[in-house]
Amino acid sequence: MTKRALLSVSDKTGLVDFAKQLQQLGYELVSTGGTKKVLEAAEIVVTGVETVTGFPEMLDGRVKTLHPNIHAGILAKRDNASHMQQLKEAQIVPIDLVVVNLYPFKATIEKPTTTQAQAIEQIDIGGPSMLRAAAKNFAGVIPVVDPTDYTKVIAALQAGVVDQDFRKQLAAKVFRHTAAYDALIANYLTTEEFPQQLTLTYEKQQALRYGENSHQKAAFYQNAIPSAYSVVTKQLHGKELSYNNIKDADAAMKMIREFEQPTVVAMKHMNPCGVGVAATLSVAWDKAYESDTMSIFGGIIAVNREVDAATASKMHELFLEIIIAPSFSDEAYAILAKKKNVRLLQADFSRKDQADQFETISVSGGLLMQEVDKKVDTPADFTVVSKKQPTKQQLAALAFGQHIVKHVKSNAIVVTTDTQTLGIGSGQPNRIDSTKIAVQKAMSKAGYENAIMASDAFFPMDDCVAYAAKHGIKAIVQPGGSIRDQDSIDMADKWGIVLVTTGIRHFRH
Repeated sequence: MTKRALLSVSDKTGLVDFAKQLQQLGYELVSTGGTKKVLEAAEIVVTGVETVTGFPEMLDGRVKTLHPNIHAGILAKRDNASHMQQLKEAQIVPIDLVVVNLYPFKATIEKPTTTQAQAIEQIDIGGPSMLRAAAKNFAGVIPVVDPTDYTKVIAALQAGVVDQDFRKQLAAKVFRHTAAYDALIANYLTTEEFPQQLTLTYEKQQALRYGENSHQKAAFYQNAIPSAYSVVTKQLHGKELSYNNIKDADAAMKMIREFEQPTVVAMKHMNPCGVGVAATLSVAWDKAYESDTMSIFGGIIAVNREVDAATASKMHELFLEIIIAPSFSDEAYAILAKKKNVRLLQADFSRKDQADQFETISVSGGLLMQEVDKKVDTPADFTVVSKKQPTKQQLAALAFGQHIVKHVKSNAIVVTTDTQTLGIGSGQPNRIDSTKIAVQKAMSKAGYENAIMASDAFFPMDDCVAYAAKHGIKAIVQPGGSIRDQDSIDMADKWGIVLVTTGIRHFRH
């Protein structure tokens, strides 16, 4: 008995060779529209779907395969005598293999000029229906959605056995594909920030050697519609990124987008260990390096200007995992690429304002989702609550500190000048320990005589203010909002230092 295959694809990759091999295996080919034209142009005998349905395409092609002669031929259970008898009585030929990939909705909406009307016309209806029908009935029908599976399918057919495990794998791929397709459509049409059902879809970017630790398996998935500014960058040189590399690189890119002047951010284990701002990138590097000459070793570096030869020469002296930049001069690339393992990543900083609006994190049994903290605190947001008034330089330093503290794991304390971090205390279970760490790291650094301190959340008591003041800090910025704020204000006044509040907390757990 002749077997029948239905082919209707948008992606024509490998189509002609696959169709010829199916024909050699005795399959009758049924096809539609553009697929049929491609096959006929290759001198492959093919039956039009309208011949099978007895009904022409209508509504500008919106209806062509939605017909019992197609869907009954796919859905009939081969081991159900009643089903097969019904097909015989209705003169419907079973369809044994369904090869379908869908209208290019993703490619359409990625074009910035696409209108909603154009996008809607690329929502496939018949294709998913046929695929889902074939996948549901995989015990008797072979569903194929991915051109990379053509060779495997032909090999199985030539061997004479398409086993149930392989059929099940193909069916699962179909349902993943149609689910992802529908998720793209749903997200495109959704206007609610937090809809009742959250439909996310990602595509595998790469298999990773391992996760956070060598005994953990891992892979990296990117948004189905890639973000304009993200860790999915162009890698110019070096080893493949690891799980931890990707997390650190993401943190560095989120932080560097805060700055407009030439800036260097050094990131280590999801926390900044040094930040420097200057008129040139080379001087900014010096400041970031001097912030913590120990922790920067093996760090992730993000810069917001092209890396020049002078900066590259300084970077080359250290072991660095990753350097992220808008570009590298030819001389800089030649210097840095001498080390075969350092990863050089090129990111599109012109689109940094198009970064993701929301972020998610997995928890046991679910997912948390929130807006990205894009609030930028400036001196205009400050309320001076101390008797001592800040100088212009202190205001600049306090603002600089606020740019940084929001990217440090809570409890977060940073000590800075107006252009350089001096000490960072992060991730401690209480704020006074973070304060002590940051201040002790900072005290030996040049510029400490002008240092300020920034806190990501309010002071629950006056001990942090007292410790900072006793150790030479001249000004402090914090959100305020504690029931004991007055204690901290009184302590600042006792020591004659500046204390300002912002009213905005920047926790980062």
